[in-house]
Amino acid sequence: MNIQRKPEWLRKKVNPGDQNEMRQLLGELRLNTVCQQALCPNISECFSCGQATFLILGKNCTRLCSFCNVEKTVPLPVDSDEPGRVAEAARRLKLAHVVITSPTRDDLADGGAALYAATVAAIRTASPLTRIELLIPDFQGQQSSLSAVAASCPDIIAHNVETVPRLYEIRSGADYRRSLDVLRSCGELAPDIRTKSGIMLGMGENPDEVLQVLHDLRGAGCAYLSIGQYLAPSRRHFPVQEYVPPELFESLRLAALELGFSHVESGPYVRSSYHAGKYA
Repeated sequence: MNIQRKPEWLRKKVNPGDQNEMRQLLGELRLNTVCQQALCPNISECFSCGQATFLILGKNCTRLCSFCNVEKTVPLPVDSDEPGRVAEAARRLKLAHVVITSPTRDDLADGGAALYAATVAAIRTASPLTRIELLIPDFQGQQSSLSAVAASCPDIIAHNVETVPRLYEIRSGADYRRSLDVLRSCGELAPDIRTKSGIMLGMGENPDEVLQVLHDLRGAGCAYLSIGQYLAPSRRHFPVQEYVPPELFESLRLAALELGFSHVESGPYVRSSYHAGKYA
């Protein structure tokens, strides 16, 4: 069922005036954020606090996921100066915690892993006290790419499974088991680095399927988890099937903690990078 009207708990107001300073910095440094590309409802809150999730490797994705608002056109060449500009933004903003992500770049031999590693190195030099979280694509399961990312020594490596296996047709080019293997491999390559994943609700999943995903993630060694409400970016995207009430998010948070997750953020407005600095 396609539900059009949002409930009261999903009517957060976006105030463009709160975003001016961050937008000016992003424009000056020629940086992209997933906050802008994904039309995140938390953008005013995060930008006003000097927080952003930086989008490296351009803003064009090579996959056609039907839930995502990131552009699906031919990607531009890799910008080798981008890591330095991200590091400069982290330094200027005095970030305690920074999240770096990217579109999926299946056109690149390493999927962009080398630029992730270069970005970590640049931030370590420019802002050595900043904790670094990488939210990576699956790199088509290439172990060499995962090894390069792990060897760069971020503090957290995240990779989102997004939804339950039955609904993976919305994740064009992705594979549920491969995503679990990405998390498992990162944990094996760098046992001291915590892994993290995220799932969206309201896409037609049932409670048993969600609980199975939580079990699967713990089985892959995942330590951190985010659970949020799916909100379709437009009518062209996969439609919302259900608006999940806050009490169910809380129930799932408690269930995930019982399974052994170290930290769980679960709520209608939670996104994988929302309040990322709380995961510790």
